[in-house]
Amino acid sequence: MRLLVIYNPVSGRGRSRRLFEKVIDHLEAWGCHLRVIETAAAGDAEMWLRRLHVRSYDRVVIAGGDGTINEAVNGLADGDADCPLAIIPTGTANVLACEMGLPISADVIARTIVRGKAVPVALGMAESRYFILMAGAGFDAHVVAGVSASQKARLGKFAYVFSSMRNFFRYGFPAYHVTIDERSYEVASVIVTNACHYAGPYVIAPTARLQAAKLHVCLFEKSGRLAAFRYGLGLLLGRLPRMSGFTIVEGKRIHIEGPPLDPVQIDGDLSALLPLDIRMLNEAIDLVVPDGYAALSEVSAVSEQLPPAERLRNSATA
Repeated sequence: MRLLVIYNPVSGRGRSRRLFEKVIDHLEAWGCHLRVIETAAAGDAEMWLRRLHVRSYDRVVIAGGDGTINEAVNGLADGDADCPLAIIPTGTANVLACEMGLPISADVIARTIVRGKAVPVALGMAESRYFILMAGAGFDAHVVAGVSASQKARLGKFAYVFSSMRNFFRYGFPAYHVTIDERSYEVASVIVTNACHYAGPYVIAPTARLQAAKLHVCLFEKSGRLAAFRYGLGLLLGRLPRMSGFTIVEGKRIHIEGPPLDPVQIDGDLSALLPLDIRMLNEAIDLVVPDGYAALSEVSAVSEQLPPAERLRNSATA
């Protein structure tokens, strides 16, 4: 099997480097032919996938966090290939790995890369940027905006904890206007998600699925520090989806307005500014998943009638 591996050496911490090296050792032992490229700056994964002849490989493997995976998705989307995408989760939160049920185990990750099934996963688009997981505005976007790459490399998940604490006391909790398929809402924060997990293993939208061509809009209706504390605690305890003042609305076209140039997080990185238009795409990307998730996807794909993956370069006109 011919694999193009793009590795973000800054993602995660020392354990991430060891995990990456162990996965590579497994792949080489199984006879895979590897081309490994290390990124040197933000945007490199996207740039390489636009430039390289990806069709000459059986699979593209991204070793990094959710932000690096987002770069890869955008690189493939703007390119001319529908090569399946596999991951080595070496990031801080690894939300996509949690969503797939992919454990942080070198043997299992390598086995999934080689033997896992490629299933079509629906994508969202925030303005001109594709996302595979989510886009958010409000408190969580300000938390993400307050974390630098060096802080993530140094502190890991604690960088987000410290940013949350800073924003808890400094954030002004402005109002946001959200339109979902022509229905309007006034909220304190909003997260538009294609996945049920958030910030790692925590569940935010229980019925959301990557393979379903619809978005789940999570509306945080109550404002202020006390509400933010309750929402955060509810997320950690697994109670957020059932809390009062928290509503999930399904939709395909979302418009978010708030303070001009307010930050927007896309797949865990600061990637856009308000106002923002988000839409669900009919096209999909082929994602290599573990056996358990593949079986689940087959059942869900039938019920949701998700179309087969198409070349993503056509989806900008969807």
